[in-house]
Amino acid sequence: MAPPHNGNLDDTSPMKDPSGKTRPVPAPTVAEAEEALHEAAKGNTNIDTLVGRLVIDQGLATQDEVQHCLEQANQLRSEANQASLVQILVDNQYVTQRQIARLRRIIEAERSGQKIPGFRILGKLGAGAMATVFKANQLSLDRTVAIKVLPRKFSDNPQFIERFYAEGRAAASLNHPNIVQAFDVGKAGEFHYFVMEYVDGRTVYDDITKQKRFAEKDAIEVIMQVAEALLHAHEKGLIHRDVKPKNVMITKDGVVKLADMGLARAVSDKEAAEAEAGKAFGTPYYISPEQIRGEREIGPPADIYSLGATFYHMVTGAVPFEGKNPSAVMHKHLKAELVPPDHVNPKLSAGVSEIIEMMMAKSPARRYQSCKDLLIDLRAVHKGEQPPLAHKDILGEADLAAVAAAEASAQSAEIPIDQTRGQDVRPWLMTAFIVTLCIALISLLGNIILIAK
Repeated sequence: MAPPHNGNLDDTSPMKDPSGKTRPVPAPTVAEAEEALHEAAKGNTNIDTLVGRLVIDQGLATQDEVQHCLEQANQLRSEANQASLVQILVDNQYVTQRQIARLRRIIEAERSGQKIPGFRILGKLGAGAMATVFKANQLSLDRTVAIKVLPRKFSDNPQFIERFYAEGRAAASLNHPNIVQAFDVGKAGEFHYFVMEYVDGRTVYDDITKQKRFAEKDAIEVIMQVAEALLHAHEKGLIHRDVKPKNVMITKDGVVKLADMGLARAVSDKEAAEAEAGKAFGTPYYISPEQIRGEREIGPPADIYSLGATFYHMVTGAVPFEGKNPSAVMHKHLKAELVPPDHVNPKLSAGVSEIIEMMMAKSPARRYQSCKDLLIDLRAVHKGEQPPLAHKDILGEADLAAVAAAEASAQSAEIPIDQTRGQDVRPWLMTAFIVTLCIALISLLGNIILIAK
């Protein structure tokens, strides 16, 4: 799900010039803003009525203020003066030129989503290659929801339509406080739509962009909630396959929500596994090695790897692997050695670094095998303790499954240690000692004989 808009239409976000320096976005003129509004409305003859309603809906001006401006516009027109509600709203400083220009997006959203019965579109939240997401009011229950709409260009493509509905089915099968809830999926006219919980908040990616990196404790608390969400999905037989900062949302109350089941696949879906074999599905900066190879058997460790890459980005402010293109990045996921996160951010504890390194092991067999195991270590580090499963100095080659079972049952048990190597080495050391002693005695005896001669 795309990150929700914060409701402020006065967008002052900076742009970057070719040198990489930021510069302010120039505000459009009133004439340019009006022209954009007319183009977006296309066919709506009463643009003043449309603008007035949107200005009130967005909280930019009160109904009395809009009515006052409408009366001014009508008065000026009666005097044969050219006047528009847009110009008068700006002149009275009720709205800015940029806010008026941003209303165009909302008008376009209404034109795209107005044919979905039972909903009133409030604005566009975001758009991607596969869908556009709108904020809407569900009239029957008077609640705010998010509606994902499949673009018209894909409405005749059976593959895209099936994937769109598969996302809806996957999300609907999950019911967890840390997963964006699905409400409905269907078709209205030429539009395929998916109705879901509206999350009033931000994404982890937004926070990384704003503050560069998370404090360790804050990051652990977010990752723990995502791990809980993934544990629920995995227990239901679903692999997310696209865990990344943009798909992890945080509400204003601090509740973390895992979003976007667009690439989710049932572990038991052998047909889909065969059809997708050899193809890399995922986001290059966070994708697991087995997804890059297009392996048929994709399990929970794949999501754990992507969550580890997300964790890495959160606490270091940098993605695990950089590259000039997606192919180069994915090659590094396969071959390049991971720079330990505490080498990038020396303020990190050794425990967090060990957890991330274990989550991002190249081989799925070397990672946590379940989010239940991962949560054991996350909770330990959150309490200021060492992670019992990832702490290399303690475990060595120990049986991680046995330790996980012991920790999960909260029983104090000695961590098993592999003694086989010591048992194998001692006989060889004794043999080598005896052989060396014999050689020394023979050499000594030879020297005595030579002296005697």
